[in-house]
Amino acid sequence: MTDTAIPTDTPPDSRFANDDLRPVPPGERRWTTYNFAALWVGMAHNIPSWTLASGLVALGMDWKQAVFTIAVANVIVLVPMLLTGHAGPKYGIPFPVLARASFGLRGANLPALIRAAVACCWFGIQTWIGGQGVFVLLGKVFGGWADASEIGGEPWTLWLCFVLFWALELAIIYRGMETLRRFENWAAPFVLVGAVVLLIWIAHKAGGLGPLLDQPSKHGWGPDFWPVFFPSLMGMIGFWATLSLNIPDFTRFGKGQRAQVWGQTLGLPTTMTAFALLSVLVTSGSQAVYGVPIWDPVELVARTDNVFGLLFALLTVLIATISVNIAANVVSPAYDLANLAPRFITFRRGALITGVVGVVIFPWKLTSTPELYIFTWLGVVGGLLGTVAGILIADYWIIRRTVLDVPDLYRPGGRYWYRAGWNWRAVTAFAIGGVLAVGGSYSTVDDKGKKLGPFPTDGLLPLLKPLADYGWAVGLGVAVVVYTGLMGLGRREAVADAA
Repeated sequence: MTDTAIPTDTPPDSRFANDDLRPVPPGERRWTTYNFAALWVGMAHNIPSWTLASGLVALGMDWKQAVFTIAVANVIVLVPMLLTGHAGPKYGIPFPVLARASFGLRGANLPALIRAAVACCWFGIQTWIGGQGVFVLLGKVFGGWADASEIGGEPWTLWLCFVLFWALELAIIYRGMETLRRFENWAAPFVLVGAVVLLIWIAHKAGGLGPLLDQPSKHGWGPDFWPVFFPSLMGMIGFWATLSLNIPDFTRFGKGQRAQVWGQTLGLPTTMTAFALLSVLVTSGSQAVYGVPIWDPVELVARTDNVFGLLFALLTVLIATISVNIAANVVSPAYDLANLAPRFITFRRGALITGVVGVVIFPWKLTSTPELYIFTWLGVVGGLLGTVAGILIADYWIIRRTVLDVPDLYRPGGRYWYRAGWNWRAVTAFAIGGVLAVGGSYSTVDDKGKKLGPFPTDGLLPLLKPLADYGWAVGLGVAVVVYTGLMGLGRREAVADAA
């Protein structure tokens, strides 16, 4: 699979371009299959993805069903990853520039800012989780940290860990994408070794793996399982729905299509499935040792009194969280914000803005209740981002057959200018797909009748409630159909006018 050299000349004085948004020259596209696989290994190995299986087990699945659900979800989400990632090695352009082909030069700011907003919030959440991990482990090493005086209801030592963790992340990404590539290359195997060491440690203490693997499913594999499976599947897809949009931000540095296709295929579904299985095995061992399943790896490691083990775990948590947070949640908004005002916002300035917004949104509040975290993020966000992905895929593969005019992606008045820089057909497809995907979002109630989540129990729009459990798929499918239909209608109208 080879790529033909594509002209990358752009208007030198375009207000829609800067050095970070212009195509990466072919000679500077150095990422190999290993680089992309390492990127995914580094991003998949983090605390939230470790605990994904726990959420599914809490819903009544057994460990086999949980791992199966995660595996299927990541095979599915790999497809849009590869489809949108194709434009990266071919043209060297980032996600917001690719979005100009469908949304227009100005309209591309709509999906870019949606993606940026989601990433900023995720950045804050991951940084808070990482800071908490550092706080817990350092507290075990030095003692007394949790008893420090409080600021805003939390020990000042926790705030210190959060700020230092935040500053370290921004320092790494501020050095650019090449630094990120080198960081991911060694971070990926290091974190994988750390996870295996954790498994060996707990298995040794347990004398084998415990009763969690023997726990039966509450639903079986019959008709009671599928109503739980499908919304869970959409949630697991929603976990990486963000990257299925902005993966061109990384693949634009790829040596060719083979590198990004094989790298992502080897890196994403295999790593996420293996990591889910690893988390189940370790948690099973914790139940055998401590009598209760401990799904949080930081909480589990904190139970040891071995200083070397604690410091090794601390370093692993640092590298794992930084690895995913920078790659998944800083790179995209940095480019997206640069697309908003190319003459004033560079990639580095966009990264700094992301860091500030990630703090301003108070991530400690977003993670305070699982209902807000799960229902709002994995459900609603997945539905909206699936809609954008559908438009990008339909435009690039169905309408344009992967052929783009690169200079016009930066030129006002060109073929992607549409009307005043906006393509109303893409906006319409996004509105229709988005409403159908998330309009029926609803909350369930517990045994005591308490509402679990921020939405009405009968759905925001009750008529659409049956679609809510399939939000990502509904958004993507509807967007593909509506956008393709509207663009086809526009072409027929243009031919009729010309005649």
